[in-house]
Amino acid sequence: MARSKATFAEFQHRSAGTGRAGRRFDLGRFDPAAKPFSTGSKARDKARVAALATEIDALQDLFYADRRFKLLVVLQGTDTSGKDGTIRGVFGQTSALGVHAVGWKAPTADEKAHDYLWRIHQRMPAAGEIVIFNRSHYEDVLVPAVNGWITPEQVRQRYVQINDFERMLTENGTVICKFLLHISKDEQRLRLQARLDDPNKHWKFAAGDLEVRQQWDAYQQAYADAIGATGTPWAPWTVVPADSKTHRNLMIGTAVVETLKGLKLRYPPGSPELASLRVE
Repeated sequence: MARSKATFAEFQHRSAGTGRAGRRFDLGRFDPAAKPFSTGSKARDKARVAALATEIDALQDLFYADRRFKLLVVLQGTDTSGKDGTIRGVFGQTSALGVHAVGWKAPTADEKAHDYLWRIHQRMPAAGEIVIFNRSHYEDVLVPAVNGWITPEQVRQRYVQINDFERMLTENGTVICKFLLHISKDEQRLRLQARLDDPNKHWKFAAGDLEVRQQWDAYQQAYADAIGATGTPWAPWTVVPADSKTHRNLMIGTAVVETLKGLKLRYPPGSPELASLRVE
């Protein structure tokens, strides 16, 4: 099956891990409408996504049995960027025993009484588990930064803390895949309007969505700053052109399969006594 010669390296960012942006990360150089991993046919792309979902299911069974690793998949992006759709399309065939999705909302009063990473740490994957974050701990630096609730110095401090937190996780067996679902402002407009036009999707719409949309440029800069400061060697960011829902799933599914295969997973050795057992 034909595929473009695009590589993930072209869409990944790794900084020195200091928490400082260093060389300015330019999110604008990525075209949200691009389809670098497409076969050139939407039908073939959809078939490939389905095949990847099946492959992830098989690899997840092996991952769960191996138990040497934990996998955290971070899906970050603006409203309507496709976080729910990615979970359904890429991980929809996996077992609920070993794959869990966590949707992050604004912190509760109890969560606010602790440090901002307290609630995050509690939902990290255990050995053999895959956990998918729909939004993530990055909300605790993006939203406060855009709204001016924390100072620029506190923003930089949180970048350093997040880098240290993610490094601690990876040093203890957690593999981290961070994806920014990158859509255009016009594509977001179309998707928000589709929610308004369909009564069955009104539950997905909140008045605050339009207020946040007015902060589009500020959020784009906040994403760029966060990627520049926290795309580390141990937890790099991958920018996913996501105006096309099929391409979004194709690219993320491909990345997850490559990540799991790269771990050289293996089933644990069976007990020798089992070889002589016979079920009557």
